[in-house]
Parts: sequence; C-alpha cells; structure tokens
Amino acid sequence: MTELALFTDEVRTFIDENLTPELKRAGELCAGIYADQPVALEWHKILNHQGWAVPSWPVAWGGTDWSLEQHAIFARELTLSMAPSISPNSTKMVGPVIIEFGSEEQKRHYLPRIRSGEDWWAQGYSEPGAGSDLASLSCAAVRDGNHYIINGSKIWTTHAQWSNKIFCLVRTDISGKPQEGITFLLFDLDLPGIEIKPLISISGDHEFNQVFFTDVRVPITALLGKDNQGWTIAKYLLQHERGGRSAVGLKVKLEHLKAFLCNVGSKRSALLEDDAYCRELNRLEISMETFSSFENKVFSAVASGRPVGTISSALKIRRAELKQQLAHCVMTAVDYYGLIYQPGVRTFGNNAEAIGSTMAATAAPQYFNDRAATIYAGSNEVQRNIIAKSTLGL
Repeated sequence: MTELALFTDEVRTFIDENLTPELKRAGELCAGIYADQPVALEWHKILNHQGWAVPSWPVAWGGTDWSLEQHAIFARELTLSMAPSISPNSTKMVGPVIIEFGSEEQKRHYLPRIRSGEDWWAQGYSEPGAGSDLASLSCAAVRDGNHYIINGSKIWTTHAQWSNKIFCLVRTDISGKPQEGITFLLFDLDLPGIEIKPLISISGDHEFNQVFFTDVRVPITALLGKDNQGWTIAKYLLQHERGGRSAVGLKVKLEHLKAFLCNVGSKRSALLEDDAYCRELNRLEISMETFSSFENKVFSAVASGRPVGTISSALKIRRAELKQQLAHCVMTAVDYYGLIYQPGVRTFGNNAEAIGSTMAATAAPQYFNDRAATIYAGSNEVQRNIIAKSTLGL
C-alpha cells in the first residue's frame, strides 16, 4: 500500500473507533454552519487526544506536519463520516494569528488552551454599522493606565453564548485613516459590563448573538501585536477564514444527494430523468472540482506562510454561491417533506426519527442558513470590490 493509502486507513480506523453514534447523529442533523459547542467540544477533545485537533499548526504547537494530500484526506474522511463540524474561531482563526503576531508569553498561555478546548473563542468583528466594511467599526477602546475601557457592541457573534473568550477589533485612534486606528484584543467574555443577547436566525437556530460592552475594563496584556496594528492582523486572519477548506464538504454533500436521489422513492428517482435538474447537478459537480483545485492552492500558500492575496476573496465568492446552489438542489429533492419543521429531531441527544428522511429534516434550515453565505465573512459584493481594486486596478 502507498503511504497515502496507509494514512487513509489510519484516519478511517480512528473515526470508526472514536466517532460515537450520538456524535455521528449530531453531525448528520446539523443544519447550521457549525455544530453546537457541546457537540463540537466533545469531538474536539477526542481529536486532541489523538493529536489531530490542530493539524495545520506548526509541529512545535501541536500540529501534524501533514502533506497537502493528507490534509485533504483527513477533511474528506471527516465529512464522509458525518463527524460534527467544529467552529474554526479557535483553531483556524485566533490560533494562527497568535502564532504569527503573539508574544512568547501569549503563545505559551493561549495555544495549549485552544488545542485542548479549554478556551472556546468568539469573533468580535462585525458591528451594527460595520459588517463587511470593518474599517468603519466604532466599538471604542480608550487607554486608562494598565487597562483599555471598551464601549460599543458587536453583532453576528457566532457561539458567543458558549464562549469564554473573544478576539475583538476595537477603535483606538480616530486621527488618521480608519484602517490605521484599529487594535486587536484578546479577553474574557465574563468581564463586568459585557452582555450577550441571542439573535435567532430565520432557520430557528441560535448560532448568532449581539455582544454589548459598557465600560468594560480589559487589561493591556490583552493586546495582540501593537496598538493600531489590528487592521493588519485582521486581514491575516481573514485569509484563513476565507481561504479555509470547504470543497471536500461540498462534494461529499453532493454525493449524498445523488445517493438519496437514486435510492429513495419514485418522486426523487424521477428527478434523475429531469434534464434541467441533471444539468444543474452536472454544473455543480464541474464547478466544485474547479473550486477544489483553487482551494488547494490557497491552502498550500497559507500552510507555508505565503500571502494568498485576492484569490481568497474569489474563493469566498464561489464557495458561497456553490453552497446556495447545492441547498436549492437538496430542497427540490426532498420535496414537501422539507416543509415540515423538525427542530426537536436536530437536538443533541434526541433519538426521535426524522419525518421523511434525515436530509428532509435539515434541508430547509440549511437552505435558510445558506442565504447568509453570500454575506458573512465579508459580503460577496465587497469581495468583488477587493478583487477589482487589488487585482484589476480599478
């Protein structure tokens, strides 16, 4: 057997022995972007025990030194097994920026806690008046001796209700260009003056929150990098967010849809005789293969520390569009079963059978959640402006 074949067998054996039926069911029934924290944390700790919680990190901090092909295999096998999708806020966002910009003390303190799951992080970027246009953020931090005093709010804060830490962009200077007055802070979410309020999405899920800061005193040790360096750090982090690996997941979901169409009911099978529907599936498959090749290029650059530039913006645009197109195809396939509201079935620990199918129970919530795919992580319109300015010189 080849080295990659042996590695594939190792990953599959690990998943077979460690992915419990409860975690697998939770992964299958997750209609949100990521699994709820109680589910994700349980799976994260299992991965960490194996040494695979942060495979893309440097080996010195717990990474695996896998090849690009091994990372792709690992991602594919996790998706094929329906393992819970873990929020990237900790391991794939704040972790890499701490590695790149943090002091040795910050690395020694935070990185082991991120790797173990002891710290669970929220992202404090977007604000009610500053979503994709982060440069216009107004949440302010004023220096007061050995503290910053923070006032303002953040919105669309994923899983803040379960997080004990937040990495936060704050306004520390208004004298120059907006981008030059932003600072990047790391601090606890249980400090006095912090209030977290839920935002229930159109799918009925509680993934997002609004976080309010009223005279919150944050120690100066919370500073990552230097004062007013936050814009540079934020751009570095967004390369990881927008350049993440999702092609494997999209392709596996398309494979699941095809299997569903072939095996379940005459109505679904009839869709395979519908020329327009089959053309849509074929276009999706071709687009996903193209997307995958570009995503591998970005991942290789990020893993080696090279800047990826605007290709991450292009990938973000295409990823969002593909997610929405696939969700539309799934809704068509499950037909009227997708209209049944089944939130209880998707609750962790609930063993009730889904009406119609597992795919039917998640189709509508997933469809509604994916409406936001062209908005979050920087709207597609803003990403096109970035490409036009940076690549085309417009």
